[in-house]
Amino acid sequence: MDAPVIQTQAVVVGAGPVGLFQAFQLGLQEVDTHLVDALPHAGGQCAELYPDKPIYDIPGLPVCTGQELTERLLAQIAPFRQPLHLGQQVLSLGRLPDGRFALRTSAGTAFVTQTVFIAAGVGAFVPRKPPLPGLEALEGRQVHYHGPGAAALTGQHVVVMGGEDAALQTLLDLLSAGTCASLTLLHRTDKFKADPALDAAVRTALATGQVRLVPGQPVGLELTQDGRLAALQVATLADTTDHLPLDALLPRLGLSPKLGPLADWGLALERKLLPVATDTFSTAETGVFAVGDINTYPGKRKLILCGFHEATLAAFAAAAIVHPERRVLLQYTTTSPRLHELLGVAGAVPG
Repeated sequence: MDAPVIQTQAVVVGAGPVGLFQAFQLGLQEVDTHLVDALPHAGGQCAELYPDKPIYDIPGLPVCTGQELTERLLAQIAPFRQPLHLGQQVLSLGRLPDGRFALRTSAGTAFVTQTVFIAAGVGAFVPRKPPLPGLEALEGRQVHYHGPGAAALTGQHVVVMGGEDAALQTLLDLLSAGTCASLTLLHRTDKFKADPALDAAVRTALATGQVRLVPGQPVGLELTQDGRLAALQVATLADTTDHLPLDALLPRLGLSPKLGPLADWGLALERKLLPVATDTFSTAETGVFAVGDINTYPGKRKLILCGFHEATLAAFAAAAIVHPERRVLLQYTTTSPRLHELLGVAGAVPG
């Protein structure tokens, strides 16, 4: 049975820094908001690709990491209790006869909303998948691109695939949990492209026999009669084909940004970007806004702080749609009792 359709005033597609700040600005405008992101966690490119690298151009923060910025933005939107729908892509967007929009995600979540904010950066980050026929049918059962936790893999023979940070960290996390029957690292060579500390830790685990390394590339699947994955066929460096039994395969081959279904939503695109008006950051489709790296306009700069500015003006424009009976006023968080109430700081005395 399908889940009930979620009725809301705004859906933000993308939970990176600009999407999170968009949600904050919508909260200040008292616009009910849900966020959707293809990744299983908030932060987008910022948290996924450079979580530990320093960022120096965020106003008021001389330096912070991508992960720290994400955590601060999540703390900032916390008073509004805006639901995050993670690990799912928005597959479809269409205008309803009453002027609202219908959206549906890859997880089957359905929304009806008055406004849509596309904060998808350079596109949805999706995992790179091994080119093995039949693998897709096993996803979520024995093939996992995100998770599952160590508890779900208790007693299983697990193969982690990849040679970069994500693969090595996954392997070490499972080793630390100690719940798997065996752990194998499958990588095209015996050389890794990872943080030196992760590399050293995995080398130690290999030397002590806690983990097995299989250098090679998977070329085929071996299935049981009931369709379960029993083993991988692996082309080795010695030009032989090995049989690698397993219960679970965890590919960690990195992420790739893809425009994906957005290209099929009927929105006007210019070189895979969404043209917007700079007074509202609306697309050509009234009620659909685009902020951050996904949009384009004269003088556009792909900077997080520019996306914050875009999100602010887009939120004011959305408030005029959602609350047409109200006069949209510029209020200041330093002095507005109503904003203090929304933020949960009512009665606070400035320090």
